[in-house]
Parts: sequence; structure tokens; C-alpha cells
Amino acid sequence: GPLPPLLLLWALAACAARASEITFELPDNAKQCFYEEIAQGTKCTLEFQVITGGHYDVDCRLEDPDGVVLYKEMKKQYDSFTFTASRNGTYKFCFSNEFSTFTHKTVYFDFQVGEDPPLFPSENRVTALTQMESACVSIHEALKSVIDYQTHFRLREAQGRSRAEDLNTRVAYWSIGEAIILLVVSIGQVFLLKSFFSDKRTTTTRVGS
Repeated sequence: GPLPPLLLLWALAACAARASEITFELPDNAKQCFYEEIAQGTKCTLEFQVITGGHYDVDCRLEDPDGVVLYKEMKKQYDSFTFTASRNGTYKFCFSNEFSTFTHKTVYFDFQVGEDPPLFPSENRVTALTQMESACVSIHEALKSVIDYQTHFRLREAQGRSRAEDLNTRVAYWSIGEAIILLVVSIGQVFLLKSFFSDKRTTTTRVGS
């Protein structure tokens, strides 16, 4: 008989494609590499975004098992790259902040290996899906979209918070600088006026004498 919807969703989660989703700190003058074992003919997608730090940019490089560069971008804030593995082996992708001398970055990446298999074997056939099967497939697609939207929303929220905190720090330093300048100018004006009236009083005393 047909499986209950909750059991179907559990089975769906168990057979999903392999994915690595990580947020990590990348110090200044540093390089971080990750490795993934991929079978030939597998479709993969690498997506990354710099969340905090400097100009929100990073270098990214992807190599196949032979060291052939499949993807290389310099000082990118975010990007997405899809490829199909040409051979079996370990693929390497690296993020570099070596061009930055004092600013560390926070980088998020999502590396998806393979595609989700069909929820039901009948999806690849000519026969039509039952009403429950169609509903489960629709729920599955909707849940995947919700997860993607939530992830990108969290990234934008974190990046917006970082920008706001950075702007707040700049405004605070600027305000402190203006206060110091105003204080120095005020003290200078007091001493200048005091010196002016002192010289005027001395001149008047000499003339009177």
C-alpha cells in the first residue's frame, strides 16, 4: 500500500544528494582548502558567499584530481559554479584571503554532489502519479525551495548586520573625532581671546601712562 506522508518525507531525506554546507573563518593572509571524493559523471554545484570582513571578497579556485583548474575567480563576493565530474577522484576547492593583510573574512559555501533521486520510481515512467504521490512530490519541491530561501535570507541578514555594525563603528569614531576637534578649537579660541584682551589691556595701560 502507499506509504504515509511522514514516512515518505523521512525516506526522501535519507536518499537526498550529498551536500556540504559550511560557514568558516578565513584569517588574513590565509588559505583554506576542502576536498571531496566525486564519481565520474556526477553533477556538482559550488556556491559561496562572503558574509563579513573587508570588502566582502575572496579568491576561489576549484581543481580536478589531475590539478586542472575548473573554476578560478579573484576577489568575488559571491558566485555559483556547476560542473560535471570528468573522472573519478578527489576534487579540491580553495578559498584564499592572501591578498588581505589585516582583515579576516567569514565565508559560507554549499557544495552539492549529485542530484536528488526521484521520490517515486514511477516519476521516470510514462504512467501518471497517484494523487498522494503528486502531493508528496510538490511538498518535496516546496520544502527544498523553503530551505534555499531560508539559507539565503540568513546570509543576507548576517551580512546586513555586519555592514550595520561596521557603519555604526565608523560613525562612532567619526563622532569622537569631531568632539575632540570641537574641544580643541573651543580651548584654542578661549586662549586666543584671553591673549587678545590681555594684549589690549597692556596696550591701554601703556598709552594711559
